Amino acid sequence: MSQFPQPAARVVVPVPAGTTAETALRAAGVPVDGPTGAVAVRSLPGRELRDLVWAPDVAAEVEPVPLDSPAGRDVLRHSTAHVLAQAVQGLFPGTLLGIGPPIEDGFYYDFLPERPFQQDDLAAIERRMREIVSADQRFVRRPVTDDEARAELAGERFKLELIDLRGGPGDVADGASAEVGAGQLTLYDNVDAATGGRVWTDLCRGPHLPSTGRIPAFTLTRPAAAYWRGSERNPQLQRIYGTAWESAGALAEHLRLLAEAEKRDTRRRGAVLDLFSFPAEIGGGLAVWHPKGAIVRRVMEEYARQRHEQGGYQFAVTPHLAKSTLFDISGHLQWYGDDMYPPMHMEGADYYPKPMNCPFHILIFRSRGRSYRELPLRLFELGTVYRFEKSGVLRGLTRARGFTQDDSHIFCTPDQLADELASLLGFVLDLLRDFGLTDFEADLATRKDDVVGSPEQWDHAEAALKEALVKAGIPYVVAPGEATFYAPKIDVHVRDAIGRRWQLSTLQVDLQLPMRFELQFQASDGTRQQPYMIHRALFGSVERFFGILTEHYAGAFPAWLAPVQAVGVPVTDAHVPYLTVLADRLRTAGIRVEVDDSDDRMQKKIRTAARRKVPYVLIAGDGDVAGGSVSFRYRDGSQRNGVPLPQAIEDIVAHVRRRENADPTAG
Repeated sequence: MSQFPQPAARVVVPVPAGTTAETALRAAGVPVDGPTGAVAVRSLPGRELRDLVWAPDVAAEVEPVPLDSPAGRDVLRHSTAHVLAQAVQGLFPGTLLGIGPPIEDGFYYDFLPERPFQQDDLAAIERRMREIVSADQRFVRRPVTDDEARAELAGERFKLELIDLRGGPGDVADGASAEVGAGQLTLYDNVDAATGGRVWTDLCRGPHLPSTGRIPAFTLTRPAAAYWRGSERNPQLQRIYGTAWESAGALAEHLRLLAEAEKRDTRRRGAVLDLFSFPAEIGGGLAVWHPKGAIVRRVMEEYARQRHEQGGYQFAVTPHLAKSTLFDISGHLQWYGDDMYPPMHMEGADYYPKPMNCPFHILIFRSRGRSYRELPLRLFELGTVYRFEKSGVLRGLTRARGFTQDDSHIFCTPDQLADELASLLGFVLDLLRDFGLTDFEADLATRKDDVVGSPEQWDHAEAALKEALVKAGIPYVVAPGEATFYAPKIDVHVRDAIGRRWQLSTLQVDLQLPMRFELQFQASDGTRQQPYMIHRALFGSVERFFGILTEHYAGAFPAWLAPVQAVGVPVTDAHVPYLTVLADRLRTAGIRVEVDDSDDRMQKKIRTAARRKVPYVLIAGDGDVAGGSVSFRYRDGSQRNGVPLPQAIEDIVAHVRRRENADPTAG
């Protein structure tokens, strides 16, 4: 048996023609009730999500989707969003509907009410939702033509816009894919369990739970403002957020984690610890780094540079903007133009702030002829990029408009691809572990129908990515059809100290850009061949990784990362000179240290250091001065008294240099 984690075995159930999926699952002994019961199915081979009442015209096969799976929770949350919208329109007649998709850990629905919602309204809405759940109304899917949908939704201006937009660039933006798609439109009716009469209707692709009574546990969390389809040019709507889970216990645990996450929130910690800010005069999503935050960032970047140098990478520095020609060739203007900042027109050309670093690294490879002897060529850059994220999705450092990527692009021969990917993934995981993140899992995104590159190239790339995952020994799942049209990839996810899952590093085999830029190298047989190109962002972005670490450690950074590693606290002003000498010796040894010589009392100084999450508080009084010692106070509240100064300096320096992620303690 392999020592490495393997993807979970698939359960496939045959469904006879004309038989519902639920009937087939029950006949096969697959649970359909409770937290682990199936709430939908994926039809094979396309793995399209379908309702349990789906009955194929010809015999088919399906995979059950359990309620407690990611896809099952999406179905639950999407269904709960419909119940939210039904409750709102019942309580506030005249309210217009926007969209109501599932999101990570919850759902939302956007509305245009006749009067703004108040916080108190949420309690009334939730009570009405519980009445709808108790009524056990059935969700019934109904295919309609575009004209039929327009007729039924004549008063819903936003739904009509979605119908008109489908098939165009706006149909999948900001959750709209939950409402419409490229195929036939469908409406979902909420049907009274007793009378069979239609109670409420919404435009939706589905699938949904069989009935509202199958919603086990939910709550509404907060109201917010949101622009229609995420654009400031559109009307401002009111959004209501909620969450739904497979059991009351799972909901209670989620709410506990939410409260803990609120205490750890990067934006709050950034202000309390004086790390960074987002001044309104600069614009949303663009951070200003304060000295203490800049220190942590510098330490992160210097360590990353050191590790990359040891790993055989060569450093590159590229400009912040380029002519549109570069992004025309790379395809960024074609594929991502809506997310790029507008151009600046100068000297007869349009210049764009760069959204990605990869085209610049390609130009370095292409700057002269390359031989197979130079490969793999590993380029690395801490390159700042700019993307005009919608204001509604900005979230401190973890979703910004200007950010620095620890970007690597590796050019290699086909024969080198598998070993290079395995080495890369090992490098990624080792560096993340150095920062104290150890709980990993991954997604392997494989090809969709319409891709560039030959089937042989895709087979080779996907096999190499899978081999890298197996060698790394981390749990992974295959995500069929989730690759981009130009590349399969591995997305590495990490769980933080309170169990939240963050998508971090990406390894992507690019089959598009080497072709678009006509990259070649001279092979050992003298022929000219196209290299494979690997994109690799380890942190994702320095800003986002900083934010994740801030929340992971709740602002109490490990001593090697902490902006202030030690602070001297004198018992009285008379002891300041003694601590100043100690601080000078620590600075000479490379320790970031301050002496609190403010007018505050000693106990307040200790509380201030604790609030700032300083790892070492060094207290000195008359006895310490007389004995040439100092007293240590640690972040856990423990204390070690009378430590001789040479020993104190040695202990601090040794702990910092070991880059330990555990706190120093008196024990």
